[in-house]
Amino acid sequence: MYTRILFPTDGSDVAREAFDYALDVADAHDATIHVLNVADTNQDSLTMVEGRVVDVLEDKGRGIVDDAADRAADRGVDTVAEVLQGDPVKTIVDYAAEYGIDLVVMPTHGRRGLSRVLLGSVTERVITSAEVPVVAVTPDGDHEFVYPPRAILVATDGSRAAGLALESGIDLARETGAALHVLHVVETATLGFDVRSVVASDQLDAKAESILREAVDAAETAGVDVVTQIAHGRAYREIRSYLSEHGIDLVAVGTHGETDFSRSVLGGVTTKIVRGSSVPVLLRRESESDAGR
Repeated sequence: MYTRILFPTDGSDVAREAFDYALDVADAHDATIHVLNVADTNQDSLTMVEGRVVDVLEDKGRGIVDDAADRAADRGVDTVAEVLQGDPVKTIVDYAAEYGIDLVVMPTHGRRGLSRVLLGSVTERVITSAEVPVVAVTPDGDHEFVYPPRAILVATDGSRAAGLALESGIDLARETGAALHVLHVVETATLGFDVRSVVASDQLDAKAESILREAVDAAETAGVDVVTQIAHGRAYREIRSYLSEHGIDLVAVGTHGETDFSRSVLGGVTTKIVRGSSVPVLLRRESESDAGR
């Protein structure tokens, strides 16, 4: 399923913790992991050492990727280690396309606010730019990540982007033997208690049932059993609750390819899930070609 996995890193403690998860993924799929450090050319990194110009960022990056390669070798995982100069987001996205990367794994500082993701806003922008799935990992000392996952949750609103997330969830469940859960949340916060709100609620429930029926059909066609549920309330809260109540190890969601991450699928729900999820989040981006289907 995955043969080439890309792990961009800045060598931070958070990145080192997330790398353990990336190695678990690579090991489970017998994949090669590409460790990439980008020396940001937007920074003034040139200095003089013994009469020669040395890019200190590139030198530091070489130490970071070499350390990661040594850790991968200890696990028996094949590694490609690269240090490149350029704009971090463009370099990461271009690298993924050039080398046929199947999956990008990136750490975040999500619990401290999305503005502090690894390498500034790089993770956010890669999520909304990459053509391949991205797994965002927020290391948390109180939670041990598990891969292969025992249970996968796909949170869906029936959009094309959510459909892509469902495809990834089904493929991964079939590959790993994980239990597949699909959740649709009917947002009730804006509904009042008059007759019109009752009608609107019934319509939303009917739509939810239709969305889940399609998900079940897709899973069963692929030979995967699925558990479905409709919840009512704030979507991100219901999704988080489901994660803890059902022992979910990975959640898959969709996102539109917008430059403003707050405009992702499910309103701002994807953003909040990335920020606060206790498990890795697999994100599938809806590209312009996908939107036209």
